[in-house]
Amino acid sequence: MNKKTLLLSLVSGVLIFLSFPKADMGFLAWVALVPLLYAIKDTDLPGAFRTGFVAGLVYTTGLIYWVVFVTVHYGHLPFYAGVSVMLLLAIYLSLYPALFCAGVVYFRRRGIRGAIIAPLLWVSLDYVKAHLFSGFPWEDLAYSQHGYLPMIQVGDITGIYGITFLIVFLNCIVYDCISGSFFSSGTERKRFLSEIVIAVGLLSLVFGYGIYRIDDLKNTADHLDSIDVSLIQGNIDQSVKWSQEYQTDTMKIYRDMSADAAKRGASLIVWPETAVPFCFQNYEDRSRDVINTARKAKSWLLFGSLGYVKEEGKISFRNSAYLISPEGAVSGRYDKVHLVPFGEYVPLRGILFFIDKLVEGAGDFTPGGEITPFSMGDRKIGVLICYEGIFPEISREYCLKGADLLVNITNDAWYGNTSAPYQHLTMAAFRAIENRTYLIRAANTGISAIVDPTGKIVSRTDLFERTALGGSVKFTRQNTFYSKYGNLFACSCIVFLLIGFLISLRRENR
Repeated sequence: MNKKTLLLSLVSGVLIFLSFPKADMGFLAWVALVPLLYAIKDTDLPGAFRTGFVAGLVYTTGLIYWVVFVTVHYGHLPFYAGVSVMLLLAIYLSLYPALFCAGVVYFRRRGIRGAIIAPLLWVSLDYVKAHLFSGFPWEDLAYSQHGYLPMIQVGDITGIYGITFLIVFLNCIVYDCISGSFFSSGTERKRFLSEIVIAVGLLSLVFGYGIYRIDDLKNTADHLDSIDVSLIQGNIDQSVKWSQEYQTDTMKIYRDMSADAAKRGASLIVWPETAVPFCFQNYEDRSRDVINTARKAKSWLLFGSLGYVKEEGKISFRNSAYLISPEGAVSGRYDKVHLVPFGEYVPLRGILFFIDKLVEGAGDFTPGGEITPFSMGDRKIGVLICYEGIFPEISREYCLKGADLLVNITNDAWYGNTSAPYQHLTMAAFRAIENRTYLIRAANTGISAIVDPTGKIVSRTDLFERTALGGSVKFTRQNTFYSKYGNLFACSCIVFLLIGFLISLRRENR
């Protein structure tokens, strides 16, 4: 790899990284791939793979640097070990842009234009990344556009993958402009002009649809039932969260803040993930205090707690959520189905015996068996516990089962004051767009927020403040195209990519 190629790959990596929180310059994503495409213009397959890998290593390291903080500060690993863990994850994630670059070069050499194949390739690789090894769809390209509401409303049809497709396609058009296609003659120029027409048409269509949907949702909101909610951000320090000596103080904080919220008229009070630092299901005095909190407030109370299930004499721990009625009845329990690798369990523990999980309070967690909404009177609530907020399929299943409000409870304390809490929030906001529901989010140390069905963050807290975020949300159940058919767009991209591959093989054999 020569210096020019290295520099271009580094520039692309930096531009992609800057597109996401905290820098949050999402507009850069529309040109961030241009240097990378130029860098692989005249390379062979191995060279393209290396170039993509370098760009990927730059931006993935920038996006997940917080892994070092988590593993060192809470996992108690030496600094060098924490860096090694982060780099291993970054290396794995960098394989995807590396494969993207190699794929673009492969198809380009067989006469298939980058503007056609590159968006299909990137979307297909993102889809694989979201499912392989339990999935890690952290900050896919589409999430960089969270602040540009008209451009992301198409998410209720295509999910995040349609937005990613458009970003990559526009990058290819800009690259073609710079690389000289615009000044070509004959067939090449006609092809390029047709791509520009398609790009302008797609942008206009997506933007116009976004304006229409935002306006339509505002008009229909007046006819929807609403409820006052209060999201309790206890701001409990992670270092004392599981300390028995601090349990009494923790519960007093949540009880007092909930009582104040009830005085302000909150009908639904939400505490964060594992806000209750003991096994609520044991129904001891501490559990009865939680129930009495809901009864005295005359409000529904949703909270997270450590849970367990006894199976054949063995205890398996769960990361659970409970809903208590205003009368003090336990209306439902949900056990988290998608656990955080190394956070809540250690995969391949027999091999990785020297690694312990990061979340304190119990041994390895076991995933729950079913996604079931809570019934709150005649309404249903879908609860996303922490990490589940970045997986569109879970929210979609809730809505298919009748949920008309999504609640994300999380404990982002272990991220510290890094970019991760900001990233986590903006990704979860897309679940509101895909299913056209309100999403409310209660986080231990922040960021707690209320998100409307357009993905707009209506109100939010700051990090590391003890506060209650109040507001009004509405129950919606629209059965969007995405909620009905899921990732049909992404699967279609994979099909068209395979067709392109078959065409390339046919051309090669001529």
